[in-house]
Amino acid sequence: MSLLVDPAHPGEVLSELYLKPLRMSTSGLAKRLDVLRTRIERLVKQEAALSADSACCFRP
Repeated sequence: MSLLVDPAHPGEVLSELYLKPLRMSTSGLAKRLDVLRTRIERLVKQEAALSADSACCFRP
């Protein structure tokens, strides 16, 4: 089965691969990235898509 049939939401990836293993809250991540807390929360709750502007915040 192809992975593109039902791709994971970017918020799910962020939560499962980074926030949970690092035991970091959405507030903590927002502070480190210097973005609004609600931007990260909406992404993790899958209420918002990952915009180009948001994606630039996650660059190393």
